[in-house]
Amino acid sequence: MKNLIKIIMVIFLVSLFNVNAFSAGSDGGGSKVKKENKYDFNYKKAKRLIKKAKKLEKKGKAEKAKENYKEALESLLLTYTDRYNDPDVLNYLGFTSRKTDDFKNAETYYLMGLKIDPNHNGINEYLGELYVQTNRMDKAKERLSVLKNCNCEEYTELKNIIEGKKESKY
Repeated sequence: MKNLIKIIMVIFLVSLFNVNAFSAGSDGGGSKVKKENKYDFNYKKAKRLIKKAKKLEKKGKAEKAKENYKEALESLLLTYTDRYNDPDVLNYLGFTSRKTDDFKNAETYYLMGLKIDPNHNGINEYLGELYVQTNRMDKAKERLSVLKNCNCEEYTELKNIIEGKKESKY
């Protein structure tokens, strides 16, 4: 019985030490720093893939673009596990989901991002575009009204798409 208590005490102390080492921001041997770098790497990788996919779309290579969006989505999902409160990550998750025709998840990610930052220009524009794509013009106009005073290109882009003057460039 005494040995069991000693073992439990050692496990408790070791786990307590490990929690304190990481919670203070210390790398405790490097694992926290590596974790952050891994997520930053995935986020940057996703942004590169999205940029590449947009160029492929402009060249009319839709299927190749979709492959890049799917790969970007995978990287963003890895990023999300660590940066779940980052509206930019949620914006890109919505964007890549929309570009891979997963409108339901796209809307979910956009709405999650708006709960964190209701005035996020990118999310409001892209959610508006999703609403145009899914024939919900009243909701698209709601997103436009949020952007009305931002003096930003997102407002102009969404306005032109709603008015039919322009197809979404994204």
